[in-house]
Amino acid sequence: MAERHVQLHVPEPSARPGEIPDFSHLVVPPVHDARRPPVEAEAHSTYDLATTLIRVLDDDGRAGGEWDPGLDAATLKTALRHMIITRLLEEQFMLLQRQGKAAFAIRSLGEEAVSVSSAMAVGATSPGYGPGLDMHFPTYRQAGLLVSNGHSLFEMTCQVLSNSGDRLDGAQLPGLHSVPECGFFSISGNLGTQIIQAVGWAMAGAIENKRIVALAWTGEGATAENDFHSGLVFASVYQPPVILNVVNNQWAISSFQGIAGGGDTSFAQRGIGYSLPTLRVDGNDLLAGYAATTWATERARSGHGPTLIEWVTYRAASHSSSDDPTKYRPADAAAAWPLGDPVKRLSQHLIVTGSATETTLAELHEACRSEVMDVIDQAENLGTINSGPKASPVEMFRHVYAEMPPHLIEQRQELGY
Repeated sequence: MAERHVQLHVPEPSARPGEIPDFSHLVVPPVHDARRPPVEAEAHSTYDLATTLIRVLDDDGRAGGEWDPGLDAATLKTALRHMIITRLLEEQFMLLQRQGKAAFAIRSLGEEAVSVSSAMAVGATSPGYGPGLDMHFPTYRQAGLLVSNGHSLFEMTCQVLSNSGDRLDGAQLPGLHSVPECGFFSISGNLGTQIIQAVGWAMAGAIENKRIVALAWTGEGATAENDFHSGLVFASVYQPPVILNVVNNQWAISSFQGIAGGGDTSFAQRGIGYSLPTLRVDGNDLLAGYAATTWATERARSGHGPTLIEWVTYRAASHSSSDDPTKYRPADAAAAWPLGDPVKRLSQHLIVTGSATETTLAELHEACRSEVMDVIDQAENLGTINSGPKASPVEMFRHVYAEMPPHLIEQRQELGY
């Protein structure tokens, strides 16, 4: 055996700024490549599904394969509307931040199908949202869950503007929503914590013999965190009704997915390593996402335990309003992404199946834009981060302790409250 120099291996992305985007590492199989096993399948039997890519929509916009959920045109149009609303709303949030009206903004541009398809699939079999029932433990890039589950766009906007309509009274960073009545747990900005929270929620539901589903959301970068692995141990051992969603959008802020260990294998295979049934899904294919989540949800509700899903997608925009992606990747990388744009792909499907025309889709976009702009105007009337009534200083003492300790009571009194 030939000897090699001992050296540290530091993974490098396939292209840097100024270079041609290179996604040759991503193998895109035909839509008929992935089989659909029974929901009671053993973990080891899903190994092939952790290495391929579950797809329903082909490059021409036609649906096929065993995973085709057969959704009707009305349902697909609703899904498209939710994706468009999510995209336009977050676009406005970013503009508000750039105008100095919001402190922070974050987008899910190019990833809208992930949240929307999941919300639709879970909602189709859910007994209803609320405490003790289905619950998503999201990251800051799952606003589509709220849009799909009917949360007020006005309240979402007020939270981003930090105005008097903010239901959280400024206690969270803008964009980090908390809407438990919509099955949307409080967002933690530090990814990884959602995994153990969701597993714990699912374990509690199983103890109470409830047919609930908890859904954890995290990014591929956070799979290198201890919380992720701790959560998978508990999910594997106790078999609670939890779906562990890893959104692989290729970049954890400025660190590409290879830094987290995605260079030689899929993140989905980590589920197999913990004896968890695992699926790897085209995250820009709404039908594939719906089908995969439906499979995992049925599995959880029927008492067959957890599932790990890797969503392969691409963060088309900056990580947040504090980030400039042109510093670490080619400016045209998103346009070169092999799995395309989720809004365009679903629109194409509706056209090729005769369910919509270019004209009707343009009308849908215009109606969504009008709705979003009306919401923005209404919310700005209540103020922004730099205008309108300000929260009382007493708010900083609330929502931390069930019983306020004496030293904080003393500090509050010193402020005159």
